[in-house]
Amino acid sequence: MISNVGINPADERVLVTGGAGFLGRHVVEALARRGWPDPVVVRRREFDLTREADVERMYAVHRPSVVVHLAAVVGGIGANRAHPGRFFYENLIMGVQLMEHARRAGVKKFVGIGTICSYPKFTPVPFREEDLWNGYPEETNAPYGLAKKMLLVQAQAYRQEYGFNAIHLLPVNLYGPGDNYDEQNAHVIPDLIRKFVDARERGTAEVVLWGDGTPTREFLYVEDAAEGIALATERYDASEPVNLGAGFEISIGALAEKIAGLCGFDGRIVWDTTKPNGQPRRMLDTTRAFDAFGFRATTDFDTGLRRTVDAYERLREAAPLGTRA
Repeated sequence: MISNVGINPADERVLVTGGAGFLGRHVVEALARRGWPDPVVVRRREFDLTREADVERMYAVHRPSVVVHLAAVVGGIGANRAHPGRFFYENLIMGVQLMEHARRAGVKKFVGIGTICSYPKFTPVPFREEDLWNGYPEETNAPYGLAKKMLLVQAQAYRQEYGFNAIHLLPVNLYGPGDNYDEQNAHVIPDLIRKFVDARERGTAEVVLWGDGTPTREFLYVEDAAEGIALATERYDASEPVNLGAGFEISIGALAEKIAGLCGFDGRIVWDTTKPNGQPRRMLDTTRAFDAFGFRATTDFDTGLRRTVDAYERLREAAPLGTRA
């Protein structure tokens, strides 16, 4: 049985690592809307969370009673293949140190954000939290997924030994305005948007994409994800991990066609099958999130995609092709 207890935001001081990032900005806004007074946003230029001395200093300076840990080193398949050591070490060391020093500092609640990449490569669809340990993650992002998975182990161990209130959330792939469109480490939706818009600008006849287009993915609009995290911060208090998703799947091929249409690209899509597909299928069972703290995604996928494409178009207009750094 999952417990469901409340926390009064007005009585707490919440700190958000990664609060200036893509997801973090929306989480800070969601917390503020729900009555959390002045969430503290931690930036790397102030505190390098891979350094224990900085973590200790952060807790001494801000004295939070609740911590939402969003800071992470992330990227798409290419970035994960290029930097498996960095993705493993930095994600693991940040989380381990933050949770340990939160415990020492008397923090009341620690909200850890995991990843769908922690699930086994061949998890049956829809992914249920009980399946998390039934195999090894997909190889291209296993170091990242396993680093995050160890933070779930730490949270459960600390709850058992110290009575420390740590929870662990598993969001599916996120998307929305303000995402990272960088060529080296963008995730699939912003990467596709950039490729198709830039190809349209150049008049390119074709766009080459990795894999064969058959894998499926699920996507959660970033504002919905932020609301889910805020709800869990207030209402959820148990050791079991919880999926955050929208409860649907779409093939990468169908996604590419949809985004190409929204971007006005009418050329050919070519699949480079020498490149990896990644995990074959992804879709979450979201029952636990609704039952435990009332979360359900509300943004229609087509609506969210249109907003995301429009945001990139505005960004492109501000920095036309050929003037970007």
